[in-house]
Amino acid sequence: MFEILKAGGWLMAPIVACSVAALAIVIERFWMLRTQRVVPKGLSMQVWQWAKGNQLDMARIRELRAGSPMGRVLAAGLINREHPREIMKEAIEETGRHVVHELERFLNTLGTIAAITPLLGLLGTVVGMISVFSAITTHGVGDPGALAGGISQALITTAAGLTVGIPALMFYRYFRGRIDELVVAMEQEALKLVEVLHGEREAGVREVSAEVAGERP
Repeated sequence: MFEILKAGGWLMAPIVACSVAALAIVIERFWMLRTQRVVPKGLSMQVWQWAKGNQLDMARIRELRAGSPMGRVLAAGLINREHPREIMKEAIEETGRHVVHELERFLNTLGTIAAITPLLGLLGTVVGMISVFSAITTHGVGDPGALAGGISQALITTAAGLTVGIPALMFYRYFRGRIDELVVAMEQEALKLVEVLHGEREAGVREVSAEVAGERP
């Protein structure tokens, strides 16, 4: 393996660094974007039970905010539950934007790696072909050994760049879709909470009540 990296030339160093960074980001995002961590099951039902039992004090709201990203969104609405529905929704939306920004952490870096590693491989190809033509100028075409170094450098860097870039792009797209799914789930739960607390739609109350009772709405 070391011999292959060495044959690829100095451009293999940034490609390897990008691969390490991409792997670390993928592992970290898989851990941080788990459904149970971002949108804990039963959290909205628990909040509704607290509200129904007049147990929504600041201690519970702080606990809710610290528990999960969705908890932060719901806590922002609960703090403003005595205000009109519009103000409550604005507070939820503002907090939601911060939560989404945190969920998207490192994704720009992963997207950048997906974009630049094939270009680094292409640059390695160009550098390798320059070496080939320099060898031809110096030794002519009768010395295969003089040409092999540049050709191998061109092929190795290209393959390495694509090997890193393609999975990075796949995971980047996957995490983007994953975040969209989580955001939709948080929006639904937050909207349900607003409707229940303000009593503007009885359907929302019945839906939450059915979930608390273990029924399917």
